This record gives sequence, structure tokens and C-alpha cells, in this order.
Amino acid sequence: MDMTPFPAQDLGHGITCLDTLQERPGMACCYLLERGDDLAFVEAGTSPGVPRLLAELDARGLARERVRYVIVTHVHLDHAGGAGLLLSQLPQAKLVVHPRGARHLIDPSKLIAGATAVYGAEAMAAMYGEIVAAPTERVIAPGDGESLPFGNGELQFIDSPGHARHHFSVWDAESRGFFTGDTFGLSYRDFDDAAGPWLIPTTTPVQFEPEAWYQTLDRYLSYAPRRMYLTHYGEVDQVLLLAERLRAGIIRYVALARGLAQAPDRHQAIKAALRADLLADLAARGHRMPVAQVDALLATDLELNAQGLGVWLDNQKGSA
Repeated sequence: MDMTPFPAQDLGHGITCLDTLQERPGMACCYLLERGDDLAFVEAGTSPGVPRLLAELDARGLARERVRYVIVTHVHLDHAGGAGLLLSQLPQAKLVVHPRGARHLIDPSKLIAGATAVYGAEAMAAMYGEIVAAPTERVIAPGDGESLPFGNGELQFIDSPGHARHHFSVWDAESRGFFTGDTFGLSYRDFDDAAGPWLIPTTTPVQFEPEAWYQTLDRYLSYAPRRMYLTHYGEVDQVLLLAERLRAGIIRYVALARGLAQAPDRHQAIKAALRADLLADLAARGHRMPVAQVDALLATDLELNAQGLGVWLDNQKGSA
């Protein structure tokens, strides 16, 4: 596979989208914000991608001392694995993280152990590299609705559960956009067509909560946003339409998981049903992408979504 990253994309409003080149080009990004004298990164990606982010600053002649914040929407390692390493190279920056996630970046031992248990030590090292602890005194954990000064304005942080309880989103009034992490779904640019972006939910384990997610979507829309900045991948508009598609996707995922709760090989059954759902959705839009290419692009997400729905089903049993 060609591992040339997607080019840096100027999105206006002092926002640049940068490919963090995780697994393949166009899978995950972070955002460099520039307002007045201040810079910030929204998302840190993984440690192997940190040199690419620093190289972007250097290539543009932006002093590392100007970076005021490194903001991670939640502590899943594709978003926050590189946070400590990036912070170590930005002498004035503070790490901004959800209050539920802060302790895991100050002491990442549980994150490391969990990922190692899933992937094995060798794959873990290849994907995520060294997970560097963030110094306690350099961590900010804003509460729901709290704002931090940035440039001549501010950035507001709202609690946005559904994908994870340690997830917030960042409202930027200047662009009238949210940096949504994973709570506005996945929308890879490979699938764009004349109808606009295509997106699916991400039910990664272990804190998928559909009812909370519906409330998060309602809260997003209460701001009348014009655009959403997704980590996977890039800026999307048509916010009202995509919010309804995402809501409908979550409802379908819940229904298919419940319908397969007693399947003999539940994980594989859910995974196959998710694959059939997304292929049907693409076919309904008139996509002609070969199935093998769809499978290659979405294999990781199918696996993680199936795992997350399985955990959710188990949690339902425990709370019954």
C-alpha cells in the first residue's frame, strides 16, 4: 500500500488538517489551529506520527513555543497515544483532556496494558510506539461547558458521551464547527460521492452507549454548527443530514446486535451483519467500489465495531 500521507489541507479559519498516517493514508488526522499568536493541536495521533506534526510546524516557520494546547478528544490511543511525546517537544503547551481521561495520560500504564493484551507487545509497539506519560502540572481537564482562551477568542469543551465516557468535543465559535473525535462517526474521504460524505458509527469497545449518543447528537445540533471536524477523517458539512444518518446507523447497529445476541458465534455473526449493512448502504448510494477494496478500507473498523457491540450486549445483561 502507498503510505504517502494525504496532503495538509487548509480548511480556513486558521485550521489545517494533517494526516497522522495510522495504518493507511486518510484514516486518522489531527488539526493544527492558528489564531493570533496562539497555536494548538486537536488530537495527538500516535507516537510514530509525532515527528510529522513537528515537521509541519518547522516547515511553516511556526515556533514550537507558540503551541498553547495539545487537545485530545478522548484517550483511545489513535487519538491520544502520542500526546505525552508531543507535549515533551512543545515547552509551553498544556495537555487538555476530559476529566475522566486525565489520569490515564498522567499514568498510561492501564492504556498500555489494555492495548498490549489486545494486540500483543510487538504489534502494540509497531502501531503506537512509546507511550510517554504527561506531567501532572501540564494537564488541564476542563469541565462540561468550560472554555479556555485561545487567540482572540476561546474554545469551549462539551461532554459528549456515546462513543466513550471520557470523550469531549470542542466547539469553535469562529468556524462554527465542532471537533468531534469519534462522536460524529467515521467518514473516510475514499467514499465521498455526488451525494456528499458517507459515514458510519464507531462502536469501539468498551463504552458504546446509544442513548447517551442520541443526546450528544441533539446537543451538537443545538449549536447550529456549520461543519464538523472528524478525526476519521477531515471536515464535513451537511451537518443536519449526516446527524440523522448517524442516528439511523446507531439504531440499526443496536437492532442487529440485539437480534444476534444468542448467535452461536456472536462476534463473527455481528461482524458479518455489520459488513452486510455497510455494503447495502453503499450500494443504495450507487457506489461501484469493488467489495475487496471496501473490505480493505474498513476491516479494522468492522472488527472494532463488532467487539464494541458485543461488550454493549454483555453490559445489557449485567444491568438487566
